[in-house]
Amino acid sequence: MTERAANEKEMLKDLWPGQSLALLKALHILTHNGGLNADSRRKLKQVQHLAQLIKPAIDASLKDKTQPVLADLGAGKSYLGFILYDLYFAPAGRGKVIAVEARAELIATAKKIAKESRFERMEFAHGKIVEAQAGPVDIVTALHACDTATDEAILFALKHGAKYVALVPCCQAELAMSLDGTKNNIDQLWRHPIHRRALGSHLTNVLRGLFLEAHGFKVRVTEFTGLEHSLKNEFIYAERHQRSNPRARAEFEKLARELGTAPRLLLGALESPVSGE
Repeated sequence: MTERAANEKEMLKDLWPGQSLALLKALHILTHNGGLNADSRRKLKQVQHLAQLIKPAIDASLKDKTQPVLADLGAGKSYLGFILYDLYFAPAGRGKVIAVEARAELIATAKKIAKESRFERMEFAHGKIVEAQAGPVDIVTALHACDTATDEAILFALKHGAKYVALVPCCQAELAMSLDGTKNNIDQLWRHPIHRRALGSHLTNVLRGLFLEAHGFKVRVTEFTGLEHSLKNEFIYAERHQRSNPRARAEFEKLARELGTAPRLLLGALESPVSGE
């Protein structure tokens, strides 16, 4: 075996059984000769790990529904949607993946890859998450949807009746900006910009978890993947068990009052319930 062949064989150990090499090449995760560079390996590890974390929701939805629907929001190049379809929906022979993305050029490329891959039950919606229209959805995912786009994903899940929500938030800047200049009895926590950014990010995700709980979801927050693969490392997984939880809503409102701020979209949704709720 040549050295190149040995290296390629070693790289392919990162792939899961049954993963389409043609798809991974089309997504530029694998090179044309079947190799993986360091950046692609990190990207693949992230998406594979998220696919593993989402698998229980997909399995349950396939068990409960004839044609379950997963919506991948802020899909970017649709890495996650493609790999979830390839690993789970294609072998099942049923179920649909809808990818929502605001950049038209990425939608056009994704449609081409889906056609070449014969992924007939993948659909692509061009537009903002907040404006996206779909029928009933069972699972909502958002991988590194930036800043308030994660809040849009949460509201999309409520509007479309999703039972499962899987989020990896990114760039939570809104609360850090609103805390700048805010004075109260705990303002020393965010006096320095570096603390304000870190605290704003943390508080945003705390409030997101409480918001989901207020709408009847059971929420689990854990690490997404190792920090060597991504610094955006918080995974919020929620499964809906009831329509509402007044205690969680009270905790959300209490924390928002004490801070003097909260994610604007979520606060507004508590005041004016999301259509479809």
